[in-house]
Amino acid sequence: MKAFRTLSLVEGVSLLILLFIAMPAKYQFGLDQAVFYAGITHGILFLAYLVATLAVSHSQGWSIIRWLMVFLAGVIPFGFIFVDRQLKNVPQPPIDTDATSPKTA
Repeated sequence: MKAFRTLSLVEGVSLLILLFIAMPAKYQFGLDQAVFYAGITHGILFLAYLVATLAVSHSQGWSIIRWLMVFLAGVIPFGFIFVDRQLKNVPQPPIDTDATSPKTA
């Protein structure tokens, strides 16, 4: 879950960079390359976010509505903050140390 939260934050920041830094740089200063590189980066991160939401929703047993809400939050600027707050409250399963320790006869 921690990896998914990190990916969500990185993807959300990439959207903010695209919208609030690269787009103004393109239209105010004529820096077309800013949108190209920020757009490619955000696109790759967004596709990774899509795959990760599907994997996490399957492993956590989310409903389709909850998955859709988490996925759509990736499209909305600052939506990643909502996702992070929601996922911070999800209880983590305890690590079973007996399963990893060697058995003695």
